[in-house]
Amino acid sequence: MKGSYILVILFEKEKSIKIGSLRNVLFSKGFYLYVGSAMGNTGSSTLLNRVNRHFLNKNEKKLHWHIDYLLADINSSIVKLYLIPSIQPLECIIAQELLEQCDDFIKNFGSSDCNCKSHLFYFQNFKDIL
Repeated sequence: MKGSYILVILFEKEKSIKIGSLRNVLFSKGFYLYVGSAMGNTGSSTLLNRVNRHFLNKNEKKLHWHIDYLLADINSSIVKLYLIPSIQPLECIIAQELLEQCDDFIKNFGSSDCNCKSHLFYFQNFKDIL
């Protein structure tokens, strides 16, 4: 299955985390929505395999993507997942919509292979975006 997804991540307290090439990034307490995609037909690039990777223990995977560094921190936890099966790449369209609604965003997070400002968006309160 191909498609895009949104991880809703609760960050328990303000903290600076080293995020790969982005260096140290300050994360505020609140909710972060991460938009990703998986457009492969087989293996690790399918939608379900990509999403399952995010739920692995930090000791079970190599920290490679920006999101891996955030999810490896003890203060972060995935609280909701939205799967969006599609044969069309929707990741950047979703990211643009969230950019218009969010309280803030982490510049260049998860968007090194496109022209988006970010794929990680901060919301002080998750209920505000339901």
